[in-house]
Amino acid sequence: MTPRFEAPRGTHDILPSEQPLWRLVTGTMEDVCRAYGYRPIQTPGIEETDLIIRTSGEGSDVVQKETYTFTDRGGRSLTLRPEGTAPICRAYVEHGLHREPQPQKLYTIGPFWRYDRPQKGRYREHWQLSVEAIGSDDPAVDAEVLKLYDEVLHRLEVRDYVLELNSIGDANCRPTYIETLTAWLDEHDAELDEETRAKRATSPLRVFDVKSDRVEAVLADAPKIGDSLCANCREHFERVREYLDALGVHYELVPTLVRGLDYYTRTTFEFKDEAIGAKDTICGGGRYDGLIEAIGGPATPGIGFGAGVERLLLSVGERELPRPEIDVFFIVEDGADRAQVLAAMAQLRARGHACDTDYAGRSKKGQLTQAGRLGARTTVIVDADGARIVRPGGDERTSLAELADSLGP
Repeated sequence: MTPRFEAPRGTHDILPSEQPLWRLVTGTMEDVCRAYGYRPIQTPGIEETDLIIRTSGEGSDVVQKETYTFTDRGGRSLTLRPEGTAPICRAYVEHGLHREPQPQKLYTIGPFWRYDRPQKGRYREHWQLSVEAIGSDDPAVDAEVLKLYDEVLHRLEVRDYVLELNSIGDANCRPTYIETLTAWLDEHDAELDEETRAKRATSPLRVFDVKSDRVEAVLADAPKIGDSLCANCREHFERVREYLDALGVHYELVPTLVRGLDYYTRTTFEFKDEAIGAKDTICGGGRYDGLIEAIGGPATPGIGFGAGVERLLLSVGERELPRPEIDVFFIVEDGADRAQVLAAMAQLRARGHACDTDYAGRSKKGQLTQAGRLGARTTVIVDADGARIVRPGGDERTSLAELADSLGP
């Protein structure tokens, strides 16, 4: 028996019927990025495993549980990219983009891979918009990045979302906070669960990323990093909030918000929406002022985010979109010179007209039905005597040789 193949678990096909909405979302992302001065960049789907470990953190859930890592035939350890920031930063260093005018404002839309339990809006292979502004620590850049995604949501008429915002400090003030938090966690260890203890063992900040409602309630009384920010981080965060207010971006301060990757500093944020069922993240990111230096580049600040396309589609919901149309459909009757029909179609396509014809042996009635299915603006019926252009205002007889001129530019 011939096996019946299906897409691997946790992946999905994007069918022709789904393309209009898919292109609306990704096209809007590209339009907004262009309006904000961000340039497209593409990086490979695979990276050296050490890059992912160094940037995400060896104890992170991404590295411990979610990466697709393999050894290739040359004995090299490679990983399918789980997120976009590290690959773009690697390209920034490798190609000397730090020698160009700063900041480098870059974006990519493409597939990423994480091994996770598939569920609504969450896939093992998923598509994501990754936006990165590298080379400036200006808090106005933080505000711009947040406004950029807020603008994407606005243009797509997504309304029921919240932006959660926090600052997690930097290398100057975070160590003191970690000491304070560690002491508090020691005192309340009996109230934690095994997941929280495991996260604490890799990085104490990760305890705030647990999923248990009971533990979250316990951690609500834990020391807040906002109380330990140094003067520079406090000033930076105040300016970010000031600029967001000026831009009309609404946000909620969440003092326990951290991101699950080691490279984040200062501003961290998540856009959340309930379209996935429970309120879940549709976009997350933050500042990563030490990342470029950690992978061999000069000390360089940066900020960015990743926003899932499939998750955003759930927020956008079903839309009645215009179906794709073709300009001309050729109906070929018995006795018509089919070779001349194909030549006429090629000539029209070269002029920018979308054309099609029947390749399934349909009757004339069936061909007319197919023209309607494809939304043909003009139908050309070809018989042994030539061509007849069928238009709402009346038919027009012409030869195939003169058809292109008859249809106009």
